[in-house]
Amino acid sequence: MKYINICILSIVLIYIFGYRYIYILRLPNYNMENKETKCPNCKSNVVVKRGYFETKAHGKQQRYFCKSCNKKFIAQTSFYRMRNNPQKITLCLDLFYKGISTRQIQQHLQAFYPHNSSWVTIYKWIIRYSKQISQFTDSLKLKTGKELQIDEMEIGSKKSRYNGWFIDSIDTTTRFMVSSQFSKKREQKEIIEVLRNVKKKTENQFEVITTDGLLAYPKAIQKTFTLKNKSNTRKFGVKHNQVNASKGEGFNIKIERLHNSVRHRIKTFRGFHGSTESANSIMKGYEIYYNFIRKHLALGCCPYELATDLKLENENKWLGLINLSS
Repeated sequence: MKYINICILSIVLIYIFGYRYIYILRLPNYNMENKETKCPNCKSNVVVKRGYFETKAHGKQQRYFCKSCNKKFIAQTSFYRMRNNPQKITLCLDLFYKGISTRQIQQHLQAFYPHNSSWVTIYKWIIRYSKQISQFTDSLKLKTGKELQIDEMEIGSKKSRYNGWFIDSIDTTTRFMVSSQFSKKREQKEIIEVLRNVKKKTENQFEVITTDGLLAYPKAIQKTFTLKNKSNTRKFGVKHNQVNASKGEGFNIKIERLHNSVRHRIKTFRGFHGSTESANSIMKGYEIYYNFIRKHLALGCCPYELATDLKLENENKWLGLINLSS
């Protein structure tokens, strides 16, 4: 009824005064409230579109107006206030985990992009987005096989103060790197943290856990999964398959093959010169690259396609993961 009265009044005014005064009675759009976009200032969702905001890095972006606090804003994405576009940032991530150093990436940008980025900026992008994506990927529930292999490898020289241990685990069926961590030691505490993350993602899918002869593994497995031969009924828990290469018992081939892929990337690192936290972020980024970006040669696809229900339709998988994690 209100719209009918306004329309009748508009027709009368057009007839009397002409079109130049009709903008005063412009019909309000009561359906412009965006239910998904919220104001970053007051967290209200009573917002309307109000023009565009254009930058060289991100192009034209929709600008919104909040009716609650009367402030204008643009949607805050994972690349909010970044001075480089998402394609350039994800390009640097991809080149780094394919084996190119940050300084060589900087030289590449000097040749192909007019506005260059410092190698320090590239390093910060790697740390930032590796952390962000890993928080999302660590929350995924996995569909795995029955055997888990876990091992550790030393990174850096023993005499160097920058060396540490990369503790990782892999599902032998899907080749998915289930959990990993970089730390200064490879003691029971660090192994338990990795195994707890494995159990969080897979629950009770694993029946066998294969390790080498390190003495910390049996107690760590008992505290997280419970060993079947030490349970009260001998029916629950996992079997610990301990393979000692020094005694001629063979090798854990699948996880050792994973370590060869890791060494191919880190052989030029000469150890981590930053904090343990930043080193762990870089290795988390490699875990993401191994599981979601590169194709496994034996499988013919990425491990995540077998272990998760996740669909990455964008060819730029780094960008797809960043958008999903925001």
